[in-house]
Amino acid sequence: MKEVLLSFATGFVVGIIFSAFKLPIPAPPTLAGIMGIVGIFVGYLLWNSIFR
Repeated sequence: MKEVLLSFATGFVVGIIFSAFKLPIPAPPTLAGIMGIVGIFVGYLLWNSIFR
């Protein structure tokens, strides 16, 4: 859980920095894009749990 919180905090700070400098966000700016990344991750985990 500590890794998750540290990752979130780091992402949060990076998001603030990108916004403050008016840079484009380094992640998909829509929920659909984020869900695509989550889908890739879940598919990877599922494949490894079935075939390893």
